[in-house]
Amino acid sequence: MEQSIVERTGALSVAGRNVPWAAWMPAGPPPSTLVLIGHGASGDKHEGYVVALGRSLAARGTACVAIDGPIHGERRDRDATTMPFFDFAARWSSDSELTDSMIEDWRAVLDHFLSDGSVEPQAQVGYWGLSMGTILGLPLVAAEPRISACVLGLMGSTGPTKDRIATDARTIQIPTMFLVQWNDQLFHRRDVFELFDLIGSSDKTLIATPGNHGDVTPETFRRSAEFLMNRLAKSK
Repeated sequence: MEQSIVERTGALSVAGRNVPWAAWMPAGPPPSTLVLIGHGASGDKHEGYVVALGRSLAARGTACVAIDGPIHGERRDRDATTMPFFDFAARWSSDSELTDSMIEDWRAVLDHFLSDGSVEPQAQVGYWGLSMGTILGLPLVAAEPRISACVLGLMGSTGPTKDRIATDARTIQIPTMFLVQWNDQLFHRRDVFELFDLIGSSDKTLIATPGNHGDVTPETFRRSAEFLMNRLAKSK
């Protein structure tokens, strides 16, 4: 039976940065599972698929929280005239502290939700993030021991932080589902398969679906949500 959903928004200040968040919670007692959702470039915490995933998991008893990525959503300059996708690509190439800043932001948000009564203090934590959500999320998964299962993908062993991502991927030992779009025009499947191969976990699953970068199917979203719920339940 699906539960009623409570939607909340807020923001934290982390090292002088404003970190806006949106959360979807099952109504009732604090849940024992929490999923962090990282959006892709050009999106934000209220991107359609982020909201749909958050509401779907919340209706089944799992709390979810998403934050705006760098120069996205409420963090974006209101006077910006360029596209967020290209601004992020430039920032990814030029800001050596970008990845670690995002890890710091996510950790602050996780600390907040584990301590404010939103979820059980010892809740099992998962991460879901594709494309930019993997570029900045895979290093988070590698660095944060409280995350016990993850969904990553739409990203390959390439780009300005290729070496960092490869090194971090080798350290990941938690259950991982990795999503691939067979005709991805941004990340060649050769590089995507290479990154999947680098992930150190013995419990990893790859799902490849026909289509371009953004053509992730509803079935794939459903399977990724089921994967997280299953693995987080086993971690309790």
